Amino acid sequence: MRGGNAKEIAKLGVRLALHRSGVSIGSDPFVNRVARLLEARDIQTLLDVGANVGQYARMVRGAGFDGDILSYEPLSDAYRHLTRRSKGDPRWRAFNTAVGSEPGRSTIHISANSYSSSLLAMTKAHLDAAPGSEFIGSEDVDVTTVATIVEEHGLDPARLFIKVDTQGFEKSVMAGAGAVIDDVAAVQLELSFVELYEGQELFDEGVATMRDHGLELWSLETGISDAEGRLLQCDGVFVRSTS
Repeated sequence: MRGGNAKEIAKLGVRLALHRSGVSIGSDPFVNRVARLLEARDIQTLLDVGANVGQYARMVRGAGFDGDILSYEPLSDAYRHLTRRSKGDPRWRAFNTAVGSEPGRSTIHISANSYSSSLLAMTKAHLDAAPGSEFIGSEDVDVTTVATIVEEHGLDPARLFIKVDTQGFEKSVMAGAGAVIDDVAAVQLELSFVELYEGQELFDEGVATMRDHGLELWSLETGISDAEGRLLQCDGVFVRSTS
């Protein structure tokens, strides 16, 4: 687990260095598109669900977002790295909590690479596509909900961007948003085309759910692929329709 976090931290350093130098793969990096969206929609708060060691929040901050960031990470080891990374940023707070459909306690499976950890069981398709992601332990964690977070922190859903990277647990996270999902400005979800975690929501269902709540598919970023080049996973950004 510690080795997996070290790799993520090293990759984050490379990404930040490339970003500061204006070097990127592709002409319009995904994080820059996200930052432009946050500015255009006057979004004040990023709710970073499944923060791991803070790589996403750091990249969005580096791309120009200067609003509040609330990062939620259940794994104790990843959370220690997250708190160190967020410590020097007065508008970035970290919480050692999972986010799901209802508050309580649960058990998270710990992956050898840390960021593939999930509250769901992993499938063979995931293991085949990402060797070294196997579960090596488990940890009991507290669970809160998006609706609770919004209420506790007095957040305005119309100025809120929710990023969810919970390794197949995205449907439960959004279920816990309650009525917030009908007013939130934008959502980023990890979406899978095949079942990488047992019982997870797949791409078509996720897109349909967002559409039912007035959120249109705005942008996509490719994720992992299998040995034959088939895209297994991507990130989708959904934005409140203004029409």
